[in-house]
Amino acid sequence: MDRLQAMTVFVAVAEEEGFAPAARRLAMSPPAVTRAIAAIEQRIGTRLLHRTTRNVRLTEAGARYFEDCRRILAEIEEAEETAAGAHREPRGQLSITASVLFGRMYVAPILLDFIDCYPQVSARTLFVDRVVNLMEEGLDVAVRIAHLPDSGMTALRVGSVRRVICASPDYLAEHGIPQEPGDLARHRTIAFQGVSPSLEWSFQNDAAEIRVRPSPRLVVNTAEMAITAALQGHGLTQVLSYMVAPELAAGRLKIVLAEFEAAPIPIHLVHQEGRRVSGRVRAFMDFAAGRLRADMSIN
Repeated sequence: MDRLQAMTVFVAVAEEEGFAPAARRLAMSPPAVTRAIAAIEQRIGTRLLHRTTRNVRLTEAGARYFEDCRRILAEIEEAEETAAGAHREPRGQLSITASVLFGRMYVAPILLDFIDCYPQVSARTLFVDRVVNLMEEGLDVAVRIAHLPDSGMTALRVGSVRRVICASPDYLAEHGIPQEPGDLARHRTIAFQGVSPSLEWSFQNDAAEIRVRPSPRLVVNTAEMAITAALQGHGLTQVLSYMVAPELAAGRLKIVLAEFEAAPIPIHLVHQEGRRVSGRVRAFMDFAAGRLRADMSIN
């Protein structure tokens, strides 16, 4: 077995966390997979996997070797795609990550249309409310809603969103409309920790930043719960503008204190920087950028 094939076997075992599932994935016999891993460890001179009766886990050396193997195999695949002209006809698996709600509302429809347009592309999503390391999790593209630090990533800005304070028309009719951030002390509030983990709400008055710490009656960890509570008249909440775009358009929620909103937060499509970008990643970036810019222009 040559080294590239051995690397493929090792990556499959690491990703499947077992010899038998890796064998099924590669259409090999389990003993052949076991021999391949043993040969790699003997050649390198170190143990790459911890084996138990229940699962297989990477050692520290194995984790480093796994990332190197995956990078080398991906570069070989991309080189072959480029040589074959695959940049004109994207193929292979595209993996993308975004936050849960943004992924469901905006990324999923774009991705479904993309794979309809390119039948030779398959897709995998990871929609989670945390920052994901693309290399460690084997992902191609991320949607980042944040001011990005300097990194070894290529970023394409596709829009921005605002932090907005909103409530139902019935709540505002009963309790009044706050005229300045200090008025929030007299209102019922719903705190969504995803927007402000510290429970402080940020505002801006000319160049001055204003921070208000409301005393919420309800603290939630999902945007959906905050929005539901606001819709039912339980108080004011602060969320990102895209999260409530349908409710605002339908008049079910109203924005208040708009003149005190903090600076918008940029949205970027991000992929790993490198000399070569696979055809599927390049095609998706082009495909998604226009759609996201159009979607974000109405938020």
